[in-house]
Amino acid sequence: MLYSLKYTSSNKYKIMAGNNKNTEEIILAAAKKVFMQKGKAGARMQKIAEEAGINKSLLHYYFRSKDKLFETVFRDTFKDFMPKIAEFMSSDLPLFEKIKYFIESYIDMLNKNPYIFSFVLGELNTNPENLVEIMDRVTGIISEDYLGKFVEQIMEGIKDEEIIQLDARDLIINMIALSVFPFLARPIILGVFFQNDLDLYNKFLERRKKEVPQFIINSIRKK
Repeated sequence: MLYSLKYTSSNKYKIMAGNNKNTEEIILAAAKKVFMQKGKAGARMQKIAEEAGINKSLLHYYFRSKDKLFETVFRDTFKDFMPKIAEFMSSDLPLFEKIKYFIESYIDMLNKNPYIFSFVLGELNTNPENLVEIMDRVTGIISEDYLGKFVEQIMEGIKDEEIIQLDARDLIINMIALSVFPFLARPIILGVFFQNDLDLYNKFLERRKKEVPQFIINSIRKK
């Protein structure tokens, strides 16, 4: 059966005869909202169905379990980001160019998907092993080793004395940490440093897309 969605005055969507793709999109939007509010453990399929404006049976028709829906939300978040990152990081482009691209792309992705932190933190507290498995299935970060070429370039840079002696894992974690923290601590940063001015906060994020990679590059470049 095909369905479409009609927005109602109650700010929820109602399923009608029409298009399967639209229905899935609305379900995923509803799931993101509920997962963000409740975390995976606290989220209920009934609540997601209500948020989407459908009955629970129809929700199970599209997504048989909460685990499947959670993984689909993850996949939907990373579907555009990961292939581009994997291709770029496995290329023969210079190491510093990759650092710049990774951080800029990562900050952009996080800015577009702020709900991802609620998912990750919730799973880290309740089921960290499952989170690692989901991330690998969705992104291939372990099984496909898309950072392998990047690590090789780091080792070559050390050998050629272009960068300082370091552990590649430290560099990668620093790149991620400096990108993630402004989003993880968003309420504090927004309130304390920008007096809840969202425009100033967004300009700050734009600056970090340039400043963070330069900071990292300066810290590892051989003097």
